[in-house]
Amino acid sequence: MGKYILKRLLKSIVSLFVVMSIIIIMIFELIPRTKIFEQDASYRKLKGENKTLYMYQKWDMLGYLDFQRKPELCSTVYGDDSEKVEACKINGSPEQEAAITTMQDDGYEVDNWKNGDPYVVHEYNWLEILGHYFSNMIVIDSKNAVQDDNNPDLERGYHWEKNPYNGTPALVCSGCTYKYQLWFNGSFPFIHSNKIKFNFGTSYPTNQGISTLEVINSGQGSLKTSDQVFPTGLEQESAIIQTSCQYKTKPDNLDKKKFADNYSNCLSSYENPSMVETSYIIGLISLIFAYAFGLPTAISMAQHKGKIGDKIGIAYINILIAVPSLAFIFFMRSIGSALGLPDKFPMLGFGDIRSYIMPVVILGLLNTPSLMMWVRRYMIDQSNQDYVKFAKAKGLSKSEIFHRHILRNAIIPIVNGIPSSVILCISGAFITETAFAVPGMGKMLPDAINQTNNNMIITLAFIFTGLSILAVFLGDILMTLVDPRIQLSAKGGE
Repeated sequence: MGKYILKRLLKSIVSLFVVMSIIIIMIFELIPRTKIFEQDASYRKLKGENKTLYMYQKWDMLGYLDFQRKPELCSTVYGDDSEKVEACKINGSPEQEAAITTMQDDGYEVDNWKNGDPYVVHEYNWLEILGHYFSNMIVIDSKNAVQDDNNPDLERGYHWEKNPYNGTPALVCSGCTYKYQLWFNGSFPFIHSNKIKFNFGTSYPTNQGISTLEVINSGQGSLKTSDQVFPTGLEQESAIIQTSCQYKTKPDNLDKKKFADNYSNCLSSYENPSMVETSYIIGLISLIFAYAFGLPTAISMAQHKGKIGDKIGIAYINILIAVPSLAFIFFMRSIGSALGLPDKFPMLGFGDIRSYIMPVVILGLLNTPSLMMWVRRYMIDQSNQDYVKFAKAKGLSKSEIFHRHILRNAIIPIVNGIPSSVILCISGAFITETAFAVPGMGKMLPDAINQTNNNMIITLAFIFTGLSILAVFLGDILMTLVDPRIQLSAKGGE
């Protein structure tokens, strides 16, 4: 089993790498890069050189190319040689000409602004794009991460102190990007770390300047405040999440009242869950509803094949498969409205259970036809196997045969899909969330595609692909727990 898990892990990493590579190449090579500005109001307002500068800066930020103006150009070529860097900034100087020649030899194209200042551009090929993206995808925080010329005597190191919220031990760092490196609380996954982070870049054109993962994970609605004690001893009601604080080069006066060091750039807590949490809550409850209704119904249909209950169940399956999902959603929404339930999630909001009833019921019902059909089919197929005839010949009762043999064997393929169903609840349901205006995950990928938000598309693709691979792996493991006869790895050198 250990070797199998290791092989599957390596194969999963390779599969994820391949899928992500294909997606990144498609986005950067097949989609015209000018499309990223279609939703950018700031770009449309600019003209002339300001527009060109803005365009190159955004392309540089998103990883299409390397764009360097005169100061960056001189620093790249001459590094720490401040005298040559300053001389290079003088237009027409030998140092500047030499720097331009060096950059041209490295494959950069040179142009000039109207004032004579040079700038250079290097268009990345697809291999360079992949290299830059993957090399920056995982960020490991360290005590040397912060380089602040205004704070040359910054202490660097790790030590333990109390978590500001519950008094448990927390590993903190001076010199790292994040102050809190490791801490514990009562929220899943209970052990939290800022030591290793995924970096998929910032969102653009929507939520500009905010990392894509922060956009996905941030709460919604109004700020949620609580009584807090800050490092300076100040007691105040605040929405700041102290365990999220990053180093800030120039803390303002408000920061200095709360924090005794430069770690004052913090996230805030919100009243309502994030889009991921919202989709997961609705998806998980609807999944429980689907299995609670679909499994017993399908088992009963198989037990009473051809009888009235089975015929009604088959009719139900056929109707829900035949009716378009959108039509079913709006039909059920009208029934909900007649019963006094909201037809839009924001009408009553997160705090009212009635907001969740119709989305949960609709998603649950839409999941039942395939579940019922396959459980019934597997059970009927198993009931015709030779081992059932042998069990009957041995004198076992119908109930014993059904529960100890038929049900156990028929449920194995269904068990394999349970982890996928649970884990992928995070992806949300686009049509249902749109119909009920649920602020969930379902609409994020279509919105990102429509807005040509490259980094968000790649982030979501990574999350969905990674979760899908994990779900398949967990499904295989779960099958071995349900039926020990199933072996995932070959024995005896086979």
